[in-house]
Amino acid sequence: MTDLLDFVADLPLVDHHCHGLRTRDVDRDGFERMLTEADTVSPLGTSLFDSLIGLAVRERCAPVLDLPKHAPADDYLARRAALGAREVNRRFLRGTGSTDYLLDGGFLPESLTATTDLAELADARAHDIVRLEQVAEDVIRGTSAAGFAEDFAAELDRRTATAVGVKSIAAYRAGLELTGERPAPAEVEAAAGRWLSRIEAGEPVRLAEEVLHRHLIWAGIDRRLPVQFHVGYGDSDVDLHRCDPLRLTGLLRATRDAGVPILLLHNYPFHRNAAYLAQVFAHVFVDVGLITHNAGFRAPAILAETLELAPFGKLLFSTDAFGLAELYHLGTALFRQGLSDFLRTALAADALSEVDAIRLARLAGHENATRIYRLERK
Repeated sequence: MTDLLDFVADLPLVDHHCHGLRTRDVDRDGFERMLTEADTVSPLGTSLFDSLIGLAVRERCAPVLDLPKHAPADDYLARRAALGAREVNRRFLRGTGSTDYLLDGGFLPESLTATTDLAELADARAHDIVRLEQVAEDVIRGTSAAGFAEDFAAELDRRTATAVGVKSIAAYRAGLELTGERPAPAEVEAAAGRWLSRIEAGEPVRLAEEVLHRHLIWAGIDRRLPVQFHVGYGDSDVDLHRCDPLRLTGLLRATRDAGVPILLLHNYPFHRNAAYLAQVFAHVFVDVGLITHNAGFRAPAILAETLELAPFGKLLFSTDAFGLAELYHLGTALFRQGLSDFLRTALAADALSEVDAIRLARLAGHENATRIYRLERK
């Protein structure tokens, strides 16, 4: 890795997809469980510190906690515990250079910082992204099949009153092969009835009806809110083969004239497919959020592969950080590294001017997100 270009090192960033932080101290087991998407730390004697993300923590995060680079894991965790969770969170967040955080608070909200708490820790702005399935699952508990659509609409209006976007996790529940048609009211009622029947039979309140996922997505589009999609890599609850963004092609065709941005999140290992979609559909945008910190020093290669096809005006920055403040730091640092390496290579090849490089870095770092989510109005 090379030193950062000055204009990338100082680039303001908008983190357009992230989650809250743990506010309590964690032990080694708890720390390692939040390092990756694995459900648990392996019981077979392995450690997530012996992976690229674990090595990146020791290399890039240790100096933030006043330790030498590559400090042993035990020393790192001891120093973290001595500082306390609040000071650790504050140090990492305030060192990112991010001006805005777009927070998906729909997963484990009771155990993580909310939007206002994150903004205070980071000394930056924070904005809400509303998870569509969470709204639907809260509504279904107190409605009927016939009343679901109306009650969902009212609750979505309430929760999005100050939000800047919505998010779909259809990838986790039904896969991404969603047809493009807006469901008819009778279809929505029938699907809600099937869902209620399963709940009444004792199944978890978990939305897995393809018809209802489409209904939720169209509801977000009707409110003129950017719609985020989880794509690709995630925890063991996702069937990865159903999470290729190419499966969304029908929906993307159906929504292309709606004038609402579609944001494809994460995308690995389908990041090249996502880049293709961003190139050919005017309303589609991409990031490589979740994989950035997981890939460690290999993250710049993934960003470069995404930029083979995705225009700079279609690339956004995100960390998808969850729980650990280190993930905000790593996601930011490795994105800057990848962007700097890519632009430096292009400059050396005389493929662009420095004026071009500065402009393109600003697009990816913050201007695209500011435009898409209308953050200048907030």
